[in-house]
Amino acid sequence: MRIPVPSPRSLAGQLFAMQAVLIAVLVAGYALFTYVSDERQAEDAAGRQATAVARSVADSPSVHSAIGTAKPSVELQPYALRVMADTEVDFVTIMAPNRIRWTHPDPDQIGQPFLGHIDRALKGKTFTETYTGTLGASVRAVTPIEDENDKVIGLVSAGIKVEAISERVRGQLAALLGVAAGALALGGIGTYVINARLRRHTHGMNAAELSRMHDYHEAALHAVREGLLMLDGQYRVALINDGGRELLGVAADVVGRSVAELGLPAQLTGALLASEPRVDEVHLAADRVLVVNTSPVSGGERRGTVVTLRDVTELQSLMGELDSERGFTQALRSQAHEAANRLHTVVSLIELGRAEEAVDFATAELELAQALTDQVVAAVGEPVLAALLLGKTAQANERGVELVVSEDSRLDDGLLPPSLPARDLVTILGNLIDNAVDAAQGSVRARVTVTAYTAHAGSADPGSADSDELVLKVSDTGAGVDPAHAEMVFQRGFSTKPAGPGGRGLGLALARQAVQRHGGLLTVAEADGGGAEFEVRMPLRTTAKDATVKAASMEAAPADVSPAQASPVTGGQG
Repeated sequence: MRIPVPSPRSLAGQLFAMQAVLIAVLVAGYALFTYVSDERQAEDAAGRQATAVARSVADSPSVHSAIGTAKPSVELQPYALRVMADTEVDFVTIMAPNRIRWTHPDPDQIGQPFLGHIDRALKGKTFTETYTGTLGASVRAVTPIEDENDKVIGLVSAGIKVEAISERVRGQLAALLGVAAGALALGGIGTYVINARLRRHTHGMNAAELSRMHDYHEAALHAVREGLLMLDGQYRVALINDGGRELLGVAADVVGRSVAELGLPAQLTGALLASEPRVDEVHLAADRVLVVNTSPVSGGERRGTVVTLRDVTELQSLMGELDSERGFTQALRSQAHEAANRLHTVVSLIELGRAEEAVDFATAELELAQALTDQVVAAVGEPVLAALLLGKTAQANERGVELVVSEDSRLDDGLLPPSLPARDLVTILGNLIDNAVDAAQGSVRARVTVTAYTAHAGSADPGSADSDELVLKVSDTGAGVDPAHAEMVFQRGFSTKPAGPGGRGLGLALARQAVQRHGGLLTVAEADGGGAEFEVRMPLRTTAKDATVKAASMEAAPADVSPAQASPVTGGQG
């Protein structure tokens, strides 16, 4: 037979038991103290009452006159009985200085000696004592009866039996116990209500379970690589893990601070402050692309928000490369379709016996394609950028836009350092070209011009192999950029065109973020022939001094230029 093991009491149950015992001990202790105190007070009150009665009797003129008679008991006994009835004392004994009683509640005791102490009374003093006489233990007062010459001519003793005093105290004790029971019941009910609320908050778990949950919570919090942020009902940071601090670029002492005080981009701050849930929203932080999810924590009322952050910077770069490859593939498919049409044309010319014209037609098409390839490769020897430009050229041509590489372009293979990966260049140049094609499409002379070369820092002229700066320029023949919007075009979500199915306004923001990540600068100005010209300048070499200067300039940059500005660097012209 298996003996069931009782489960540990919950934390709320333990606190309730402890508080109930504490209240019971306090009430019992108070009741005992009050009982002892009341008993002592009752004895003192009985002594005062007996003293008052004794003195009143001793001062009575009728008592003085009766003592002078031959038989004092005749007048004093009825008088003493009336005083006992009126003052609620148990006995009033009037006696001669030699202890012989003149009065007593028991008439048989008249004429007998008084039991008790009278020495101090014979000296003219009143005193009280507790003494056991013929009526049992009593609290009594003894006072002298003096004539006009202060001579003691008799004594008066008035008293209350201890049994009567105890009966009074017992009556008070019953009331005290009732009050104590009420206090205990009230304390128990209050403790139960408080612990019921605590039980709801702790979900009935005991202290060991709460401690174990805390340990698991801490371990999981630091083990998760994604960012985790918890906000309270006032949108203050209640909890943040290491990944969240790294992704948001905030200090370690942010707990307790409002989200609005963290210096995050405005749109990211707005997403964290939103009352409605956010699902897989893309936001830009200082040098990262983040996917943000928020979920409110509610339990009858809004208690806070749980925020998860995922770093998709690398994923966004890969998606940019994938889009470029997809565009290149589509362009190749379109060219293959066009090549098939031209091949049919050549075959038809041969079938018609016009072989010479067929050769001229085919040669002209090959020369045109080869000339384009030669032009791009001659200007841009870096293979990844060359492939990107060829793909974007075909893609722009499909949309009715001419994409050309300017004669000033000169970018030999091997000039780009390892610190400047081709993936970031694809993100930068690809997004700038896509934006320019969008802007130029539909214009009178739809054209996009790309210029790529190396130069000395601050120079506008192409340099040699020892140049220390990469320059990329993309201009278009579109409507241009309003100077008032020169910074807004880089904000996430900014666009002059209607949003498509996937949204707009992220490409230029990603391009600027990538440029600034490598210590470069992306600006926009009016092109020579109208339209807009975007210029990228990125250092090819970074020394320790340059890194220090870069960090200082980033910290001192205006809020509308920094990638972590109050209005986030997001958006695009197109």
